[in-house]
Amino acid sequence: MIDKKLFKHIDIILIIIVLLLFVISLIMISSATHITQKGLTRQVKVQAIAFLLGIFAIIFILFIDYNTFARFQKGIYIGSIILLLSVYLPGIGKVQFGARSWINLGPIDVQPSEIVKIAFILSFAKFLEDKQNKLDTIKDLIPVGIYVAVPILLVLKEPDLGNALVFVVIVLGMTFVSGLNYKIIGKGVLAGIISLPIVYKFLAPHQRIRIDAFLHPSDVSLPGNYHVMQSKIAIGSGQLLGKGLYQGTQNNYNFLPVQESDFIFAVLGEEFGFVGGLIILILYFIFLYRMIKISQKAKDVYGSLVVVGITSMFAFQIFENIGMTMGVMPVTGVTLPFLSYGGSSLVTNMIAIGIALNVGMRRQKINF
Repeated sequence: MIDKKLFKHIDIILIIIVLLLFVISLIMISSATHITQKGLTRQVKVQAIAFLLGIFAIIFILFIDYNTFARFQKGIYIGSIILLLSVYLPGIGKVQFGARSWINLGPIDVQPSEIVKIAFILSFAKFLEDKQNKLDTIKDLIPVGIYVAVPILLVLKEPDLGNALVFVVIVLGMTFVSGLNYKIIGKGVLAGIISLPIVYKFLAPHQRIRIDAFLHPSDVSLPGNYHVMQSKIAIGSGQLLGKGLYQGTQNNYNFLPVQESDFIFAVLGEEFGFVGGLIILILYFIFLYRMIKISQKAKDVYGSLVVVGITSMFAFQIFENIGMTMGVMPVTGVTLPFLSYGGSSLVTNMIAIGIALNVGMRRQKINF
């Protein structure tokens, strides 16, 4: 049985933030799917069901000491690779939005890479635990590189550049906290910048279109600029207070692409204006701050690294998604945590929160 005293340390503010984001998500998805014209839509129902499943997942996770995951590190890692390969199984694997990154489970489609992000964090944290402050040379990083290369390359092959970048940011965040040498970071950044033209040549055609559009935002002849331009028009037309709920013309006349998912922030900006967008940013700021505090107060290195990985994942997704809707980041298909429509994404995010709460409720102060 779990010690009931542990629940005294659970982060209530973090839970409240997630609840608020979910309520806002349901309202905005109902607008993006035109609930006033079509009635209660499938997307709203799926999002609500996914949230309930996520609550059950959180409750279940809280009863398991997070160090249990560390004991199954190898199994979790191997299972993650198998799950990523499942998209190639005939009859199950499914191509959607130009990427083979889905599996069809009958009534629902599941994106394995969403689940693997959390599994990878749990296994990679254990892998890094013994390498704390021992990442001083390129030789030290070779095993780390091999460990992370397999899942990242599999996600890139789908091709899902957005989630591959999420994996890269998770790795950077966790290795940085593990004491990665600053000189290596500098060399890595330099090598990354130099290799960008080579990386560009290996991108899928639809990914090159997005990059071209990002580099030439005023060129209306580029097909990749249409989505971002419509998004910027939506956000800008919202002005200070917005046009009002269900009153967004860019949204109602379907000028916005995938407005219930990738561009949900543009819907919110059009209907609730600068004030609505600012409230969302404040909620996300408090959310990330609470996550960082949990990481700092974790009782051991493993727990701290796990929360750092989860925080890195959320931080990048928030920055990238909101940035692409405003044209300051390239479009990658990364969704906005807890706001964008997506059952597997929401359940995965809830599981991540459950793990972070788990680390927080079992906290004790340690020094690195």
